[in-house]
Order: sequence, then C-alpha cells, then structure tokens
Amino acid sequence: MTSLRTVLALALALTSCRDATGKRAAPESNGSAAATGSAAPSGSAADSGSAAVAPKGVNAQDYVPAENKEGMARWRDTGVYVDGKPIAFLNFDELPISLQPVWVKDKVSQNKPPGCPECPAWKWSEQRFYRFTDYLKSLGIDIHKVKMMHVYGPKLADTIAVTGKDLSSAAANDFMFHFGGDISGKPIPHVPPDFGNRMQPDKINGVLIYIDRKPPTITRDGIELDGVPQDGVPYYGEPLRGGIRIYLDDHLVAIIKRQELDVKKATQTPDGELHWGLSQFLADKGVDTSKVVEGWVIRGERRREKIAASDLSTMWFEAAAKSGKSEQGAVLLGDQKVVTSVLALHSHAVKPDELPQVRPEEED
Repeated sequence: MTSLRTVLALALALTSCRDATGKRAAPESNGSAAATGSAAPSGSAADSGSAAVAPKGVNAQDYVPAENKEGMARWRDTGVYVDGKPIAFLNFDELPISLQPVWVKDKVSQNKPPGCPECPAWKWSEQRFYRFTDYLKSLGIDIHKVKMMHVYGPKLADTIAVTGKDLSSAAANDFMFHFGGDISGKPIPHVPPDFGNRMQPDKINGVLIYIDRKPPTITRDGIELDGVPQDGVPYYGEPLRGGIRIYLDDHLVAIIKRQELDVKKATQTPDGELHWGLSQFLADKGVDTSKVVEGWVIRGERRREKIAASDLSTMWFEAAAKSGKSEQGAVLLGDQKVVTSVLALHSHAVKPDELPQVRPEEED
C-alpha cells in the first residue's frame, strides 16, 4: 500500500508538457495535490445523475439542454464500448457485482476533542478504488486480446491510451479509477507514471476498447480514424446518454427511452397511462430472458428491491412523464409502480455477499 500511496501522490502532480512523441513529460515533483483527485461540486448535474429541468410540457427523460448538445457535454454519461458496441456504463451502481474494490490507505482530517491540543487533527482511512484490469475481466474481456484501450478525459486530446501489453504489465495493478463521491459521482482515473501514453486527465468521459477493429489515433486536436476526426464514438456515432438501462449478468442489453417506445405495442389504462410489457420489450430487443432467475431494481445508486423471474415475466412498465423528483428519468414497474432507474437481471440467485458492500463512513 505504501508504494501505491506514493504513486497516487505522484500521479496528480504531473505537468501538462508533452514531448516530441506526444507523451506527457515525467513527473518532476510530488506536488501538493490530494492523492484522491478532486470531485465535481456537490450537487452538480454531472455527479448527481439527476435530470435537467425540462420546459413545461416536455418529459425530463427526453429533454436535452442546449449546453449538452455539443462538444464534450454530449459525454454526460460515461459509456463503455467494445469495437463501437456499448456494453456498460461506468457508474458505481452499474458496476459488475463480481468486481471487487481495492482499498487504498488515505490520510483524512478529523476534529480534535475539546481540551486535547495534543490529539491529532488527522486519522488513517481507506478509499475505494477499482483496477481497470479487474473491471475488464468482470465484463468478460480478455486483456491479452485488447489492441488498444482509450479512456476519454474532459477533452479528446487528453485521452489515455494503453495497449494490451500495458494491461498485462505489473504496472497495470496501479491503473485504476474511483468515483468523485466514493460511491457516486463521475469516475476519476489514476494512471501510474510512464504508463501508456502518460496522460493524466482528472475525470473519465468514456471508455473505448478495441479488440477486432482498428483503433483510432490520438492527435493534438482530438481523435482521428483514417484521417477523419471523431467527435463521437468511433464505429458507433453519438455517445449514449440517458434512459433506463437494463443489464443481463452485468452486460448492457437494452435501454428504455420514452421517445423510442412503440405506442402501438402499449396498453392504455383507464387513467390514460400507457403500459408496455417488459418481457415483450426485451424480446423485441433480442434479449433472451429464458434463464433469468431474478432482477434487482436500482435507484438512488443502490439496489433496492429484488423481483422474482415469475413476476418479471408478467410485469409491465410505465415510462414516467411526471415531474416529481423521485420519478424523473425513471420507469415505474408493475402495479406498485416501483421507481426504477436501472434494472439488473441475473441468471443466478445473487447472494447477499455478492452485492456491493458500502461502508458506513462512505454514506456520509
């Protein structure tokens, strides 16, 4: 842990200079930046995941503010793509359940007891990190087959580039990420010195992995593929954002977006609301749910309710168009209208010790 702690301190003190190869210069001092990086301001839209306030009469789930239609603002959600195919989103509540954290020793401040000037003003704690190599393996990706992995920063020119060889090296153990709010917020990378192309962005806007397809190149202006600038996801297009994500065994299989639902396949209730059958929706997306044992409702970045497969097979959902804070950007499942932001389906019964374990101090 001592060496890792040192690496963390060094990593955030790197200068912004590049050498002739386009790599960042090696660190010159350990600096004074905090080892854990800096989070976005508390309550910011980027970290809270809350929907923007839509104009009257426009569904919040469908509304895209003007400032989010151009540039890197289009990368509001941190998608993970393999050869241009979206496979996941890098949020705490959407991490694979098999992914285990790495606890890094951290020095934090504490209040001194009254009348105790000798008492320390700090204490040792631990911060939650995750290794990129562990994350890829939990998604079923063989790191030895990776040609290139791009981790987008606030600007495309700040992209981290690592090869399969980099990912197989001992240094990859210190190539990690954590979240700005520990168990919430935007993911933040930690890159050990001299790793990959030495880039050190302060947040992650996307993770793009290339196995079978030709990787784009990073230029001083951004990303290019065969000389053509790429401001979206190469081989795919606009970066995905919004919607209610549905996972099957930790892999993204469908996204519910109100504006994309087929009204002809909906059932209208006496109160005028439209309902869609969940099983039919998934079947239309080509999702095989025959082996699903249970599902978990996720909202507020936590797993809340467990739903048996027998109930899932007959369940309907309503795409919430109401402006209530608890319903914005959500669907309502079943007769109980369970507010759902993410739905995780599993082909095995998830044991309690498989669920993400949040420490009491992380809830503060």
